[in-house]
Amino acid sequence: MTFTPHGKHLIAGEWVGGGATFRSEPAHGPAHDFSIGSVAQVDLAVTAAEDAFWNFGYSPREARAAFLNAIADEIEARAEAITEIGSQESGLPVARLQGERGRTTGQLRLFASHILKADYLDRRVDPALPDRQPAPRPEIRLMQRPIGPIAVFGASNFPLAFSTAGGDTAAALAAGCPVVVKGHPAHPGTGEIVAEAIDAARVACGLHPGVFSLIQSGNNREVGQALVQHPLIKAVGFTGSLAGGRALFDLCAARPEPIPFFGELGSVNPMFLLPTALAARGGDIGRGWAGSLSMGAGQFCTNPGIAVVIAGPEADAFVAAAKAALAQVGPQVMLTDGIAAAYRAGRDRVAGTAGVQHVLTSVCDLRNATPYLFEVTGEDWLANHTLGEEVFGPLGLIVTVRDAAQMQAIARSLQGQLTCTLHLDAADGDLARSLMPILERKAGRVLANGFPTGVEVCDAMVHGGPYPASTNFGATSVGTLSIRRFLRPVSYQNIPAGILPDDLR
Repeated sequence: MTFTPHGKHLIAGEWVGGGATFRSEPAHGPAHDFSIGSVAQVDLAVTAAEDAFWNFGYSPREARAAFLNAIADEIEARAEAITEIGSQESGLPVARLQGERGRTTGQLRLFASHILKADYLDRRVDPALPDRQPAPRPEIRLMQRPIGPIAVFGASNFPLAFSTAGGDTAAALAAGCPVVVKGHPAHPGTGEIVAEAIDAARVACGLHPGVFSLIQSGNNREVGQALVQHPLIKAVGFTGSLAGGRALFDLCAARPEPIPFFGELGSVNPMFLLPTALAARGGDIGRGWAGSLSMGAGQFCTNPGIAVVIAGPEADAFVAAAKAALAQVGPQVMLTDGIAAAYRAGRDRVAGTAGVQHVLTSVCDLRNATPYLFEVTGEDWLANHTLGEEVFGPLGLIVTVRDAAQMQAIARSLQGQLTCTLHLDAADGDLARSLMPILERKAGRVLANGFPTGVEVCDAMVHGGPYPASTNFGATSVGTLSIRRFLRPVSYQNIPAGILPDDLR
């Protein structure tokens, strides 16, 4: 099954074109033209979403669960066509896209199951105490309620799992919030076919057409700005660059009615290799790190870009093993020409920083990425805070420290992270315990003896962290806890049972 995009926006159940266009830039295969959205079209989509909310936001959980499952079914029905155009546009391997499609449908079905259990409602009841002295207490009930239309920005590096029907969209729809997606220009055709799947599910479930819209924008920032500033939008989900996310965050904060901006922005995901583990299996850790670092051309937000080790022969063996493994990695196609150019700029920034030593260099051009490995002392790291900025791609930096105290100083110097990793053995317990309070303040997820690439979609996952990893340290963009971003608590005092929400009676 081959899919040929028609290049239009999906606005409240209608495919709408018109106006200027942009052309996709696929890694291979044909390019296609797509309409560039307008401020007027943003208003149409958001107004329809607000109209849909009056029904969808108060719909039974069973109806929303059926919708989420239907979306998953419609995506699977288009599996081959989604994989084909997704691979053309992104350059990602077929197997990666098949796996990502499974993650996308899996998280839709997970949210369907989650809302049927109803735990997310956090229902609380304080019964009336009419005889309490000196004053009686009224009956008070509490429940989480949806907040209204949500804007979602598609991500460049996950054309399925973090884009049109990705985690943000799934969580918002599960909560009862209509969604307007701004498609990412790196994969507009993939966004279009997934939007078709969502709309087919909407029709099958008999839902209001405003419950979901997709607007393409190319590189026109006006569309995204109009979306986050629209007075009917109540929250924004975003995965992307620090600069772009911060600009949108500031727009959300500057609105007459400020709204939450849930941005997942950037992270270097440092690893700390503790002495006993380093001595026992430093070579294995180095080889495993190389695999994680270069997976998918390093285009993961959880890519472990920094390794912190105590200087000595064991550290040298770790460096040698990582270098040898990375040297075997050939050029990989990056998601866009712009991302490839940014990777080379990041490489040059790191390479030109005082004290940085070259361990492995390579040559990459055009849309390709090849691995780079650098080394720096703890003193030079602490003196150059720019070394803690993310380089999106397969670039690793080894920080060699004098001792455990300087390792702790490196940990304290970190900005907010999505993840921090400890490689440790039993004899490393004391040092690990001293690091844990630091790392849990720095990251949303702390892991041991593994690599952070690969984010499990489950109840206990946190994919977020202190700024600049994300703009809201109390939220996650992966896992069932992410539904809380699109809910708010409401208390009901002495409300007659007949007019209470069904789930609170």
